[in-house]
Amino acid sequence: MTALYTHPSCLEHDNGAGHPESPERLRAILAELKKPDYAALAWREAPPASIEQIARVHERAYVEDVLRRVPKEGRVALDNETVLSPASGEAALRAAGAVCAAVDEVIAGEVKNAFCAVRPPGHHAERAEAMGFCIFNNIAIGAAQALAAHGLRRVAILDFDVHHGNGTEEWAKGRRDVLFISSHQYPLYPGSGSARDTGPFGNIVNIPLVPGADGAGFRAAMHDVALPRIDEFAPELILISAGFDAHRLDPLAQLELEAADFGWITGELSKLAARYAKGRVVATLEGGYDCEALAESAGAHVRALMAA
Repeated sequence: MTALYTHPSCLEHDNGAGHPESPERLRAILAELKKPDYAALAWREAPPASIEQIARVHERAYVEDVLRRVPKEGRVALDNETVLSPASGEAALRAAGAVCAAVDEVIAGEVKNAFCAVRPPGHHAERAEAMGFCIFNNIAIGAAQALAAHGLRRVAILDFDVHHGNGTEEWAKGRRDVLFISSHQYPLYPGSGSARDTGPFGNIVNIPLVPGADGAGFRAAMHDVALPRIDEFAPELILISAGFDAHRLDPLAQLELEAADFGWITGELSKLAARYAKGRVVATLEGGYDCEALAESAGAHVRALMAA
């Protein structure tokens, strides 16, 4: 069974008119996932993460400062593109809490895998800095939950968002128990993610893709680099930063993937999870800014999880 974690507060986080990271993104995904094809999904209400869970990844002072700055009305800018609105504190807590709860449920064997349809996204958020629409690093917080609360020894994270997961890399690069792999257009925001950046323990794998790379190029990179590294690592849990902005219709980048490519990599990761991790996969939404392409791509991703 596949679980779907979401919460209404994630629709209320409001970056302002014209901002690409809009509530319409999540509305499009949820409308897709309410179709009959997904009737077997087990819908879950995302709980809020605790300060302690978030502070495994972020400086506690940063977490407390962000929550203290949430406005009662209007908006507060954390940087020139990352915004707090009155609902943002709860949304950010629920987005991180969704991944923690999904990790708990998957490790307990209550479901095989899970998709967290939440926002704000997380993979750019660094230890003490919000950036790139991201407030708390949801995927890293979920990985830390698996390691600290459940005693797992090897967790693999694959980030196929079109932008490099710099915040996740910052957290993972000093750890031997985490393998972090990011495929991304390069060069592109945030400017990091060179293939030369492997971390002190060699557990960071960056896969830069040139502008215009298509699904064939993406699949070749996954087949030649990402999947063998995960196979070698033999993770006890696979986490996915599921950004769908590498789709050819996305307005913020220049890769040429189709929805089927996201379904394919999800299926390949599920095969590795079946081999090493009792099928355990948890994915969370990152980017994707063309709502039609986003809904189609997320649907392909979730169907692959359901078929695993």
